[in-house]
Amino acid sequence: MNGEFYNYLPLWATLLPVLATIPLFFIERRSPMFRDFFAIAVSGLTFLTVAIMYPYIAAHGTIGVSYPQVFPPFGISFQVDLLGYLLALIASAVWFLATLYSRVYMQHEGGGNRFYPFLLLSLGGCIGVFTASDFFSLFVFFELMSLSAYVLVVHEETEAAMAAGYKYLILTLIGGLALFFGIVIAYELAGNVDIRPGHFLFTEHTRLAFVAFLSFLVGFGMKMGIFPMHVWLPDAHPVAPSPASALLSGIMLKTGAYGLLRVVFNIYGADFIQEAGWHIILLVLATITIFLGSAVAIAQPDIKRRLAYSSIGQMGYILLGIGLLTVTGLQGGIFHIFSHAVMKSTLFFAAGAIIYKTGKRRVAEMKGIGYQLPVTLACFSIASFAMIGIPPLNGFISKLLLSMGSLDAGMPFFVVLLIVSSLMNGIYYLPIVINAYFGAKPDEEKMGGWRRLFTELKPSMLIPICLLALACLIFGLFPGNFPLKWAEIIATMLIGGG
Repeated sequence: MNGEFYNYLPLWATLLPVLATIPLFFIERRSPMFRDFFAIAVSGLTFLTVAIMYPYIAAHGTIGVSYPQVFPPFGISFQVDLLGYLLALIASAVWFLATLYSRVYMQHEGGGNRFYPFLLLSLGGCIGVFTASDFFSLFVFFELMSLSAYVLVVHEETEAAMAAGYKYLILTLIGGLALFFGIVIAYELAGNVDIRPGHFLFTEHTRLAFVAFLSFLVGFGMKMGIFPMHVWLPDAHPVAPSPASALLSGIMLKTGAYGLLRVVFNIYGADFIQEAGWHIILLVLATITIFLGSAVAIAQPDIKRRLAYSSIGQMGYILLGIGLLTVTGLQGGIFHIFSHAVMKSTLFFAAGAIIYKTGKRRVAEMKGIGYQLPVTLACFSIASFAMIGIPPLNGFISKLLLSMGSLDAGMPFFVVLLIVSSLMNGIYYLPIVINAYFGAKPDEEKMGGWRRLFTELKPSMLIPICLLALACLIFGLFPGNFPLKWAEIIATMLIGGG
């Protein structure tokens, strides 16, 4: 790494939430209120640390620092380019909002002394994945995030939560072993596992290179929730507390997508994948994942389980953007990483608010709930319309770019698939919205009049929901859409040679 690029911000952003668990251990035993504020402050500082990286990245392209031979023959190294920065920024921003949201929600849920330390450990692992400069460092933080998230999944300690956690843990271990196997093969053949532009670790179409590709696909595909490695997701997301569900779906799934982006465009390269024909594997899995997630979501009566299956289908969109190997398609996939994080976090936060205020989880029970929780359901509706792909919301932009990328690749079939998938999204989202506003007549006594419009939830729960819903509008309606511009820059660089 060139010395002029040395910068400790990626290291600090990663270690801050991890090291903060030590004082948190003592704080939480003295005061739950200070515990909550400390966790919020740490997640907020992590976001600010990530945010202030941008001027350095804009000036130098990449920033970071390396510690070689920490685990011989590997080291621990950090390097952030625009792709890693975009995902770290999304992750830290949503994490801050989730921690703020948790302050009230976890008072109702209980177990805050266990929840917050593992929430911060998961944050550190997640930021570490996006800031790692080599695949061994990425693997270390990937495992830290995955194992810490297990505690969030089983938090409620119900029979369903423990069963979901067991399935999640087994598949996490399988995915981790597969990922490590791929890293070992890459190191054996290339002598290093660095992530650098144009530094491809595989240059020949050998059987071992294909085995490594499949290993990476299993390792990252499991976390991403693509078919057939998706089986943990619809069980784990509904049983976790709602702020954890939002992070599992909105952010942690993206670590798998990020890993696959690095594998396809930094380890192998677009030309290599195209010549080998391995992108067909990605496109087939994307097709099944999109259709399966959307189709099964329609039949789910539980709102959080419906949202979980929806996430599976949405991850198929991102995989499609990767597999198309076109600049426009990849731009759509990268922008959808951002869009889905915003949309799905809004939906899980809103669903959590409904459960928190009413105890209702089944879609059929939510008739007229829009009159009880008007702001919450308005935000849920905006995010639902964005997920369906109604213009000009951010979800529409993702699907438009993916459709254009499909045509650029000479594969119009995927345009049809995206249209069908959007119709299916409407089938499982619109009934919730329609029931909320038209399923029952408003009861003024139950509503409490218009005075309840902005008092339906405590501000620490309502503000994150509103900000995320507003983002669905801003990054679709208005010009100056920096995630979209960054996605175009990143896609052009990756397709052009990593």
